[in-house]
Amino acid sequence: MATAVETLDKLERRITITLPVADVQAEVEKRLKARARTVKAPGFRPGKVPMKMVAAQYGYQVETEVLNDKVGRAFNDAANENNLRVAGYPKIEPKAGAEAGEGALVFDATFEIYPEIKIGDLSAAEIEQIEAIVSDVEIDKTIEILRKQRVHYHVKGEHGEHGDGGADQTAQSGDRVTVDFSGKIDGVEFSGGQAKDYAFVLGEGRMLPEFEAAATGLKVGEQKVFPLAFPADYHGKDVAGKTAEFTITLKKLEWAHVPAVDAEFAKSLGIEDGDQQKMREDIKTNLKREVGSRAKAKTKDSVMDALIKAVELELPKTLVDQDIQRLIEMTRQDMAQRGMDVKEMPFPPELFTAQAERRVRLGLILAEVVKTHKLQATPEQVKAQVEDFAQSYEDPKQVLKYYYSDRRRLSEVEALVLEENVVNYVLGQTKVTSKAVPFDELMGNTAQA
Repeated sequence: MATAVETLDKLERRITITLPVADVQAEVEKRLKARARTVKAPGFRPGKVPMKMVAAQYGYQVETEVLNDKVGRAFNDAANENNLRVAGYPKIEPKAGAEAGEGALVFDATFEIYPEIKIGDLSAAEIEQIEAIVSDVEIDKTIEILRKQRVHYHVKGEHGEHGDGGADQTAQSGDRVTVDFSGKIDGVEFSGGQAKDYAFVLGEGRMLPEFEAAATGLKVGEQKVFPLAFPADYHGKDVAGKTAEFTITLKKLEWAHVPAVDAEFAKSLGIEDGDQQKMREDIKTNLKREVGSRAKAKTKDSVMDALIKAVELELPKTLVDQDIQRLIEMTRQDMAQRGMDVKEMPFPPELFTAQAERRVRLGLILAEVVKTHKLQATPEQVKAQVEDFAQSYEDPKQVLKYYYSDRRRLSEVEALVLEENVVNYVLGQTKVTSKAVPFDELMGNTAQA
């Protein structure tokens, strides 16, 4: 039995639930008798254990189960009767100072409801639809990146199929050097200041500028002593802001050979016959796919921002708190997978609050837009999306099997299609302007093949 719904705040509600003690006791006795049929105890045959012993061992557990079941059922019935959309889980506790009379148990169920969502007028909203062009310039840049990714090194001065590296036998930018080094501060070696057979490429910025400058110009076997001033914000706190004296010895010197753009290079990219024109077309197709994906993502962000501005709603704290915990767990797992020890690492909830609030807000708004305008993902749309994913793989059929063999994976695709349906709907309701974005800006100054 439940009383009327009390309004505590904009979204917070409370229902008082009263349970007859006799009903609870009757159900407890019924469940204990059922359990007694299989209970085992020393000196008794199965099913012959005295009820007093069964009650002593299992009574509290069974009573808790019965109360949870009856209170939960009463709460659900009350929520349904009052057409309440409960957000999250209710907080149920004995009613303070309750006077329900003899033979009754009284509980308060405090909970939040979903807010009423009204989508504002979208006709005045402005959306920027991102566009970017893939030209020969971008293809050439991508090829250069791919060439550098396939660089390999040869010892300077040793003749091979690619030459000997030239007449200059000194270390220059782009060369890979292998060195021994030792650093001292006030004549004393410090932790991390020594290494043997340490290899790095000059000009890549892995070492501090003074270190690279000292290595540049050395020949194999040559040694150099030089001062190195560590920056004040250097990650090694023991040496930050201090000046060390380093001794460096060049042990090995290699020059970089970057492969030529030829048939062999095309074959290394999966073009079986080595046709360079096919290679360029393949790169262009992949770049256009990546550009389209990134442009679509930026347009989607613009659409989501427009929806947020068009809807004012109170957020259920329960849903926000749940999402904060999800984000914390996702972050913890991600950091653990990267090899970080997260056992003692704090994850303050406030760091995730803004992100969780946006996620919950968008989730509520999107659900309302989908429901109101019937934008659910159709099987045909889902299949088309999976087939689009499959295009970038060697065996598209395996990709289809991968998604359709797991309902969870397919649900992820459905969510993407649903979002796209919402984006297309909003674009049809708002003022859309095309914005040309430079390729490098869209791609974050990196081209992907």
